[in-house]
Amino acid sequence: MDELIGRLVANLGVERSVAEKAVVIILDFLRKEGPPDKVGNLIDGLPGAEALLANQSEAGGGKFSMGGIMGAGTKMMAAGLSMGQVQGVTREIIAYAREKIGDDAVGEIVGAIPGLSQFV
Repeated sequence: MDELIGRLVANLGVERSVAEKAVVIILDFLRKEGPPDKVGNLIDGLPGAEALLANQSEAGGGKFSMGGIMGAGTKMMAAGLSMGQVQGVTREIIAYAREKIGDDAVGEIVGAIPGLSQFV
């Protein structure tokens, strides 16, 4: 995950801790909303993703009642991102995922989650 987080810091100018939180929020969102087998393959294909998710879960990220895409966006803004940065982070994470597991696999996940394609 260091490579991805480094890209978020370098390309979008966000702080490392905020980039880590954003990655966790997006991966957690995909776990909850996407096809479990395909999202599992995605997380397995991103070096360090499982450990990052486990560490953030143990740290007890903030609890919000809103779910879905809006909930993920709200969580990222609460973590310190602007709306533009939320979109940039989401696009960068999806681009990174495409590099690691391929366009088709990521496309299946994005296609299975209503409304997500508008943000990537």
